Amino acid sequence: MQYKHKSVRDYVAAKKRGDRQATDRIVAEVTARFNTRQTDGSEAAELLEATMAVKFGEGA
Repeated sequence: MQYKHKSVRDYVAAKKRGDRQATDRIVAEVTARFNTRQTDGSEAAELLEATMAVKFGEGA
């Protein structure tokens, strides 16, 4: 799947390599942008899709 948000692409790469610290940081950043209305919500929705689709460490 292709993701349009760089943060989500970074999240997928980190999740595939099993980098819990990076995935947690990216989720926190996206959540903060959503909570402060700095994004329209499409980034958070795409991140949720990636969370469901990608298994942790599957690319290792």
